[in-house]
Amino acid sequence: MSPLYNAKVKSWDVIIVGGGIIGLSLTIALRKRGATILVVERGEPGREASHAAGGMLVDCPLETHAALQPLATASAKMYPEFARELHLESGINVDLRDYGTIVFPPADELHERPGFTLTNLLPATLTELEPSLAATDQAAFYLKERSVDPRALTAAALKTAKNRGVDFSSGDPVTAVNLSDSHVTGVTTTKTSFAAERVVNCAGAWSSQIGPQSFPTRPVKGQMLCLAMHPRNLLKHVIRTPNVYLIPRSDGRLLVGATVEEAGFDKRTDPATMQRFHHVAISLVPQLREAKILEDWAGLRPGTPDNLPILGATETPGYYVATGHFRDGILLAPITAAVMAALIAGKDPDFDLAAFSPARFV
Repeated sequence: MSPLYNAKVKSWDVIIVGGGIIGLSLTIALRKRGATILVVERGEPGREASHAAGGMLVDCPLETHAALQPLATASAKMYPEFARELHLESGINVDLRDYGTIVFPPADELHERPGFTLTNLLPATLTELEPSLAATDQAAFYLKERSVDPRALTAAALKTAKNRGVDFSSGDPVTAVNLSDSHVTGVTTTKTSFAAERVVNCAGAWSSQIGPQSFPTRPVKGQMLCLAMHPRNLLKHVIRTPNVYLIPRSDGRLLVGATVEEAGFDKRTDPATMQRFHHVAISLVPQLREAKILEDWAGLRPGTPDNLPILGATETPGYYVATGHFRDGILLAPITAAVMAALIAGKDPDFDLAAFSPARFV
């Protein structure tokens, strides 16, 4: 792809609408193919769902939709190289951790849901794995999965994109995709317009607000609490229970979350929810009683009617969509970038994307 210019208007090969981790990852993948890119972000890049996410890279048949499992597994395998590349190019450590996850499931889950094997048995006693956990006789199993710091990851992707010459327009929401003879010509924002022959809607929970066709995305609110562990390595593993999950960071932060709420575009946190998170965290790890509360926040995940992402070309020539990743946006960023970059370049994406087609909602 090569840039298009005329005497008056600058044009890009591709406009990416949305500057979260999905849009940024796709931007980098397209730049590797030589495309010129403009990212148009309604607010500040990386400050919505990506900024609020927990960063668990969940690749487990117990918790992943069957249709999504091939993409989830492929993306999880891509993560070490994905993180390494962003770290090298940006100088930002994305805190990719591979201690694994200890899961305390509901009592009937091990017997009723597929995917549990001997490899999921705990490699040692709970006391040996996590001495700070409160004594319990509850069943637990182990998952060999990673976690990452989404804020650091998004910052690294943003810096990498800028280093690679990507252009950005921030604080100006896209209101429509422009057409001529039914083909994409660019986008209109609240302030101006930009020209391109290809546009990709990566606008997350706001994707449905952009024409020429509407996608059934909606905001799904998730609240989170952050504590300061002392010592900073108090927990090594991610801990998941039916009530909360605990995600330790290497700098000593501990995330406690998260709700799944149909609350529209409301990003306020609820003191009672934060108190509940705090109490459950202390019941799991008594030493957290003295932990300082650092912050709390809420983010808006992009949900869809079937809880699967929307990936692919639309019925409008030149218009693509990569949105609706719900709780898996961080995990699916590398594979989404790979398959969408291939599609936009007219190549085979190597995966059957029929289950994620925008046409399923027409």
